[in-house]
Amino acid sequence: MSESAHAQASPREAVTDEPAKGFSLTRKVFLLLMLCSAQFLDAFNNTALVPAIPTLMGSTGITGSQSAWIISAFNLTSASFLLISGRISDVYNPKNAFITGMCFLGILSLGAGFVNNKIAILVFRALMGIASALTIPSAFALLVRVFPGPLEQARGIAVLGGCGAVADVLGLFIGAVLVQYASYHWVFWFGAIVALPVSLACLFIIPPEIAKSKDEPDVRCAKWESLDPIGISILTVAFILFIYSVTSGSANGWATAGVLTPLIISILLIVGFFYWETLIHVDKAAIPPRTWFYNNFSVLFGSALLPFFWWNAIFIAFVTLWQDVFHWTVISTTIHMFPLGVAAMIMSFTGPLSRVVSPKWIILIGLSMTAVSTALLAVGGGRSEDYWLYVLPGFCIGSAGMMLTYTHTNIAIFQAVPASMAGTVGAIFNGALQFGAAVGLAVFCSIETSVEAIHDDIEQFHGRSAALWFLLGILLVEIVSVSYFYKRGMDHKPQPKSDDYDNSAALSVTVEKAR
Repeated sequence: MSESAHAQASPREAVTDEPAKGFSLTRKVFLLLMLCSAQFLDAFNNTALVPAIPTLMGSTGITGSQSAWIISAFNLTSASFLLISGRISDVYNPKNAFITGMCFLGILSLGAGFVNNKIAILVFRALMGIASALTIPSAFALLVRVFPGPLEQARGIAVLGGCGAVADVLGLFIGAVLVQYASYHWVFWFGAIVALPVSLACLFIIPPEIAKSKDEPDVRCAKWESLDPIGISILTVAFILFIYSVTSGSANGWATAGVLTPLIISILLIVGFFYWETLIHVDKAAIPPRTWFYNNFSVLFGSALLPFFWWNAIFIAFVTLWQDVFHWTVISTTIHMFPLGVAAMIMSFTGPLSRVVSPKWIILIGLSMTAVSTALLAVGGGRSEDYWLYVLPGFCIGSAGMMLTYTHTNIAIFQAVPASMAGTVGAIFNGALQFGAAVGLAVFCSIETSVEAIHDDIEQFHGRSAALWFLLGILLVEIVSVSYFYKRGMDHKPQPKSDDYDNSAALSVTVEKAR
C-alpha cells in the first residue's frame, strides 16, 4: 500500500474513531440502547409470531405445510441480504443505512398488522427481513465507532448480542400475551411501535462525527464499484435458493425436484461466486479472500453457526411437545421457557472476561456446558413431571453456555479484523447465525420426523430425543475444532493495520487513479 494512500486514509480514521472518545457516558449508553433495538427487533420478529401460528392458520387459510414460511420468509430474505447490507454500511454512511432500515421495518410492520391474506402476510414478512438486514450490520459498524476502546467495545458487543438472546424468549412471551389477550395483529404493531420512534430519534441522536461524510460524485462512483454488485448478486441468489431448499426439505422431502433443483443451482452459484472473486481486484471483492485468514476468523465463523441453531432447536422441540402433547397453554409454555432468556441475559455481561482470559477457553467452557445440558434434555425431557429435574437445569446450563459462546465469538471475531470492515464482518457473523439455524433446523426436524415415523407415534419423545443426540454430536465436533484450530497466540493482538488491510485506503487509490 502506497504512503499517499495511507495518508489519505488516516484522516478518515480520525473522523470516524477519535471523536467518539469525547462523548459522555450517558450519550454512549443511550446510543447503545438505540443500536440494541435493531438486534432486539431482529430476534423479536423471529419468535413473537410462533404463538400466533395456530391463529394465523385459522384466520388466513394458511395450511400446516405453509405455516413454516411465516417464520422462514423473514429468515430467508434477512440472511440473504445481510452481506450487501454489510458492504453498504462499510462503504457508505452507516447512520443512513441504520435509520433507513429501521424506518422501513416500522412501516412494513404497521402495514402487516392490517392484512388478513396469507400471500400478503408472507410478502410483508419477506420485505421486513430485507429491512432488518439493513439494520444489523450498520448497528455493528456504528458500535465500533461509538466504542473505539477494546474493553468498552467488548462490553458494547456483548450487550448488543445479549439483547438478541433475551429477545428470543421475551419475544415469545410478548407474542403469547398479545395473541391470547388481543390479536396476532398486535404482534406486528408492537414492532412498529418500537421501530418508528427509534428511527426518528436516531436522526438527531447519532452524531455525524461517527458516520462517514458525504463524498464527491466521482468518489461515490468508486464506492459503487467497491460494492462488487455482480459478486453480491450471485451470492445473494445462491443464499436464497440454498435456504429455500434446506427449509423446504424437511417439510416436502429431500428427494423432490422442488428441493433438489434449487439446492444444486445454489451450490453451483456459490462455486461461481468464489471463482468470480479471484478474477477481480482483491479490494473490490464482496468478501475479500484475506478475510478468512485473519486471526482465528475461520474457526470463529464455525462457532457462529451454533447459537441460533441450538436456541431455535430447543424452541421447536419443547414448544410443540408442551402444547401438542402435554396440552399446556401458550402462556404456561412461555413461562416454562423463560429460564432460557434469564440465563442468557446473565451471561451477556461477561464481555470483559475476554480481556483477562483467552476467548478460546471461554468458548470451550460455553460449548461444554451446552453439551452437558443437551444430554440432560435428551435423557429426561419427555415427561412433564421431569421438568424440574432435567429440563430446567438443562435450559439454564445450556443457554448460559451458548450465550458465553455467542458473546465471546462475537467479540473475538470483531477484534480480529480492521474497524473499516465492521459492517461486512457483522453481516458475515449474523449470516452464519442464520445459516446455521436454517440448515441445522432442517436436519434436526428431518431426524425428528423420521424417528417418529419409525415408532409410529408422534406423541412420544423418541424423535425429539434422537434429534437432540444429533445436536450433541455437532457440539462435540465443534469442541474438538476449537480445541485444535483456535490459536491462542493470536489473543489480544491489535487489529490489522490500515495500511495493510483498510478498504477505505484502497478506495482512495481507486479514486486517485480515476482522477
